[in-house]
Amino acid sequence: MADIAAPVDRRVLVDHYLTEMSLYAKQLCPAAKVEMLTTSYEGEDGHVRVFLPAPLSDEEIAALEDKLAEKSTEILLDTGLSILVGVFEPDERE
Repeated sequence: MADIAAPVDRRVLVDHYLTEMSLYAKQLCPAAKVEMLTTSYEGEDGHVRVFLPAPLSDEEIAALEDKLAEKSTEILLDTGLSILVGVFEPDERE
């Protein structure tokens, strides 16, 4: 796991990986609305929220969630950054 010392360097890394995760989500579901947040509730480094464009089947949603969770875990193991991802139905948008 990477040792991230300086706060400025950490912020740059968080921004980089939030962007990477957002682009990956758009690659998997191009019509989705994707938002990045740096709000921390319990020590996580950031959030990516993926709002689906139209209802998908349960299998399609599960496959998307699995791929995003794998990417999030990969980032955590490689960098120590906790980037959480949520997938939301269209009617769950605030």
